[in-house]
Amino acid sequence: MTKRTATMIKTPYLLFLGDAPDQLAAKVAQGIKDWRPDNAVGQYRMDGCGADLKLTDMTLQEGLDAGAKTLVIGVANRGGIISKAWKEVLLAALEAGYDLASGLHNLLEDEPELVAAAAKYGREMHDVRVASVDYPIANGEKPTGKRVLAVGTDCSVGKMYTALALDEALRAKGVKSTFRATGQTGILITGEGVPLDAVVADFMAGSIEYLTPDNDDDHWDIIEGQGSLFHVSYSGVTLALIHGGQPDALIICHEPTRKHMRGLPSYTPPSIGQVSELALALAKVANADCKVVGISVNTQHMGDDEARAYLAELEAEYGMPAVDPFRHGAERLADAIAAL
Repeated sequence: MTKRTATMIKTPYLLFLGDAPDQLAAKVAQGIKDWRPDNAVGQYRMDGCGADLKLTDMTLQEGLDAGAKTLVIGVANRGGIISKAWKEVLLAALEAGYDLASGLHNLLEDEPELVAAAAKYGREMHDVRVASVDYPIANGEKPTGKRVLAVGTDCSVGKMYTALALDEALRAKGVKSTFRATGQTGILITGEGVPLDAVVADFMAGSIEYLTPDNDDDHWDIIEGQGSLFHVSYSGVTLALIHGGQPDALIICHEPTRKHMRGLPSYTPPSIGQVSELALALAKVANADCKVVGISVNTQHMGDDEARAYLAELEAEYGMPAVDPFRHGAERLADAIAAL
């Protein structure tokens, strides 16, 4: 049986890293491990895997012995393809007793061998990256409640981490807050959301309106960002988030050590200022009162002293909080949001 939502996925998980070429390619698994560690019993890596979550490496049987119920494909490779080598492992997992969950564009339900094996062994397969709702066309009407959107200088710079950390920090301050997932990892973490990059283009902005309905005046929806306005492959999803989300606040997310756009070696990343200016101009089309309130920096490739010095430089240049929310906490971003 194949299901098209992330709800009712059995936990805990064995995280499948496959032959991921690097750590960034395993961002789905990394997100689950970081934000729902109790749901991750171990990792399954194939020969040549360049990613390591620092979880226990397990065979399929060892995962079952540790209590795992679902093998989650934790790799977000370019194009989202299930390779022949991966399929052999997935078939073995179904036979061994696992359900499967995937957020790839290459759907589990489109693989006849997997569908047949799931039926034979009575397992469930969950395709997270398939819209299960008939989303409306956006109407642009301002909903009640407040919204903040994470906008990136590039793909995979920490937009989801920023949103999750901000949601956690706001809740700790007693502020009403809800993380709104818009990608496969966020949906696997929270169990609900909109798989935005699988929504038909005309309905993308409407799907975000659907995701962020009317709420209490003092409630904040923390919308997970996707793509980048400056990424020629994925800029469309970013604009849909900006217009459909009608954010009251933007947080600019950045990775300072990157030499080129993710997957585009001939494209240089934009500056924080360039992204801030363009994103704000586009946001004001749907919400004239929108403001840029903070900067979130992924400093994982910098030493602590170097990171703190860089963040201080950004604060001096842009006049707003600049933090690494995963490394140093999101409290100052939460303060900026709560002050609006």
